[in-house]
Amino acid sequence: MAAPPLADIRIHIIGAGMAGMGSALGLAKRGLTNIHVWESAPFLTEVGAGINLVPNVAKILDRWGVLDIAMSEGVRLETASVLNCQTDEVLTHVDLGYIKKEFNYPFAVCHRWALQKALVRGALDTGSVVLHLKRQVNQYDFDNTRFKVAEAFPLPPMSSGASDTSSTSDTIRESEDLEQEEELPRWIDADLILAGDGIKSKARGVVLARRGLKDDVMESGQAAYRILLHRDEINEDPELIPFFEDSQSYRWIGEGRHVIAYPISSHHTLNITSSHLSHNSSSTIPDSWTNPGSKEEMLEMFQDCCPRLKKLLELAPEDEVIEWKLRARAPLEHWVEGNIALGGDACHATLPDLAQGAAQAVEDAAVLAVVLSKISKKKDIHKALLVYQAIRKPRADWAVMTAASNGRDLHLPLGPAQEARDAAFKAASASKTGGSNPDKRLDKDIQKQLFNYDCVVEAKTKFWTLFDQVDKSD
Repeated sequence: MAAPPLADIRIHIIGAGMAGMGSALGLAKRGLTNIHVWESAPFLTEVGAGINLVPNVAKILDRWGVLDIAMSEGVRLETASVLNCQTDEVLTHVDLGYIKKEFNYPFAVCHRWALQKALVRGALDTGSVVLHLKRQVNQYDFDNTRFKVAEAFPLPPMSSGASDTSSTSDTIRESEDLEQEEELPRWIDADLILAGDGIKSKARGVVLARRGLKDDVMESGQAAYRILLHRDEINEDPELIPFFEDSQSYRWIGEGRHVIAYPISSHHTLNITSSHLSHNSSSTIPDSWTNPGSKEEMLEMFQDCCPRLKKLLELAPEDEVIEWKLRARAPLEHWVEGNIALGGDACHATLPDLAQGAAQAVEDAAVLAVVLSKISKKKDIHKALLVYQAIRKPRADWAVMTAASNGRDLHLPLGPAQEARDAAFKAASASKTGGSNPDKRLDKDIQKQLFNYDCVVEAKTKFWTLFDQVDKSD
């Protein structure tokens, strides 16, 4: 691939998550050579839980040459079941084999770290990306495309809502030649800044403030427990072994709650996530969306559930029960301010009910890389970012709304509505090759909209038309 016209522009990315490292990798693969990523963590290691590697993200990773890294400990799911939370009755059972046949890539899952590691290693291996760790951004200067960076201090325990769960986890640290940087804090000048700093993004707040708007948190009233069980913790219980050995996902649904479980990490770990009414009206950790959870409260929440689900939950280590508050942000009208753009959860935080949060962040990264490789003048960076927004915003907003509606539909109270939904689940089981399904993750029409889509093709096809249309004064 020929070098792009603006190969050496100064690109600075805030955050080493999926949007940030995905953008760094995508830009480097397009031939851009001067890319810096700033991350507040002192090192990158195995934190978080399970994540979906579905076809719309797998095709991007494959093009970047890092899909094998992400899938090295992943699991290709073959089937998915939805069950009654109390009786364990199978409401629907879907053979996921058609996913690979129809969308070229399977329905796979992995640990979050596997995906992040693939992006980080891929980016650093290009030689065009520099990763700065233990650095936090304290201030933005949008008019001059710069930010002030300072040394980051350790976060309170569990404030990220995740725990380090692997004794064999490898770790990515800052290279030694970067550990002796000049005195901090200091201003960093850039030609372009991407803020992929997550759902609590500082840049997002500044974008809104500059337009006289306030960034409010929208409480859903729901929360999730996130648990990772390891194979050696089940004492080879014959009732629990299939959860690890089978390539299957399970979703138990009940009144106002559900639990989803599937194996990750080469079948050595079971990822379990619930969704339920929140026990905590406010976080006990400042500026956090998580709380140390109570195992006693969790078991009480699901005390009337079927025996094998309760058996799984009872095995959760007391100190690893985390309650993750399911909050949302109001949709943003603008993702771009000057030569500063938002990406990932900073502009379209997605509830987990569609399993598309990481995929949408990687799509952001892929589109950003395409549009920035097209322009030949620095004065056109802003317009290119507006094209990125024009391409990504409608799809990302749709994913956010679809995930939210799926969560509502799965949390119906007891009564006629839930009975009708359960009947629809049972009817869906008649289709062995995918079809209509009340769980939108398993619905064929929704999957077509998600998995058939190619954001890179759209960006290449529409770039110049949109470039001529966008208003530079936006």
